[in-house]
Amino acid sequence: MAWFRVQLTEDEQRIVNEERESHPEPHVRRKMWVLWSLQCGLKREQAAKLTGVGLATVERYVAAFRDGGLEGLRRWNVQGPVSDLAAYRDAIRDSFEQQPARTIAEACVRIEQLTGLKRGQTQVRRFLKTLGLKWQRIRALPVPPKKTWRSMSPSRPCFTTPN
Repeated sequence: MAWFRVQLTEDEQRIVNEERESHPEPHVRRKMWVLWSLQCGLKREQAAKLTGVGLATVERYVAAFRDGGLEGLRRWNVQGPVSDLAAYRDAIRDSFEQQPARTIAEACVRIEQLTGLKRGQTQVRRFLKTLGLKWQRIRALPVPPKKTWRSMSPSRPCFTTPN
């Protein structure tokens, strides 16, 4: 395949120039900086060094621009793995809102009973965090002893003198 030379129209230049500074997503800003530097005549190796990405990344950006234009460059199709617990999201949330778990170990057991899926404590902790549930430390609050009139009476010494 022939080497693709990046040449932007006047409208594309204006859009790239604006979005390389002000786009809300940092990865899109980085892509626009790469495209702008290639438009300005830098080689791909120089553009990679200037923007702090690898040469293969610059090649992917150019391929995305070649295939889909600016919209292809703006697209972000990164998807992480989806937990098996996601199918039971509502049931788990309802159960834990009705009766919160006291420990993560208890939460693991309850999730296994609800779903039949056994997960470790770290995975359960992360999943519950994605549900918006968070661990709260609950303990007894120390309460000072009640002061009575008799204990504050001057006739009763607080300290005794040694004999």
